Amino acid sequence: MTKLPEHYRQRSLWPEMSDLLAGLPSWANLRPAFGSHVIRVEDELKDDSYELRAEVPGVDPAKDVDVTVRDGVLTIKAERSEKKEANGRSEFSYGSFVRSVTLPAGADEDAIKASYDKGILTVSVPVTQAAGAAEKHVEIQAAS
Repeated sequence: MTKLPEHYRQRSLWPEMSDLLAGLPSWANLRPAFGSHVIRVEDELKDDSYELRAEVPGVDPAKDVDVTVRDGVLTIKAERSEKKEANGRSEFSYGSFVRSVTLPAGADEDAIKASYDKGILTVSVPVTQAAGAAEKHVEIQAAS
């Protein structure tokens, strides 16, 4: 441990990451710049299915929610309209919301089901264990 005062200690030629980012806006403040909000999700991979729960309260799932799958990526899009009020404050998020997740290997994209209950969208995806998908150990040869 050095006994030199802080201002005499040798510093790296490269600045600390926190110094580089100082003064920049936080990621939370940049969200509106991207035009959409992120949907919060929980997911779980069970023996034969993948289940994703997405938090999308205050929407009509028949009109305002779209679930698509393409090339192994599940995408959820939702739209929440703003109700105009003359006085008062609102901390609710309005606008478009989107979230994409990569499905696990063996996901059956043709058998995906979705349901909506009390603000939670649940998407269930059957997953089959493909033949030969088991872990394979590779023998290591010693160099001579």
